[in-house]
Amino acid sequence: MSKFIVAETTAKVETQSRGKMIAYWSVTLLLAASVMLSGIGQLMQLGGNIELVTNLGYPLYVLTILGIWKVLGAIALVVPGFPRLKEWVHAGIFFLMTGAALSHAFANDYGDYGFSIILPLSYAALNFASLALRPKSRKL
Repeated sequence: MSKFIVAETTAKVETQSRGKMIAYWSVTLLLAASVMLSGIGQLMQLGGNIELVTNLGYPLYVLTILGIWKVLGAIALVVPGFPRLKEWVHAGIFFLMTGAALSHAFANDYGDYGFSIILPLSYAALNFASLALRPKSRKL
């Protein structure tokens, strides 16, 4: 009887760990892809990025700086190892996205239905979910 309980408990732990791992990678890959595509768009100055930055009052070279950091951060999120670097990337994404939302709010640039504020805050939420779901191997 005790072997049955041990096997059942082990199966539950493995299922929970596997489910958490799937959730972690789903959220993290979605976040990394979003950040990567955003960074590439900023580096190539596509999709209205020039108007967006100038409407907020920032110089155009900010696109290059943000684009480089976003691409490097997206790569760092998915490569194995470097747990301290990953924590810095998560912090950077959080500050970047909340800063973007605040920049739009302070410039009274809410976009259609508040999209300019909701989108960066949703990326910040994805970032937080990825950080919360990460496995022990990716923690310090």
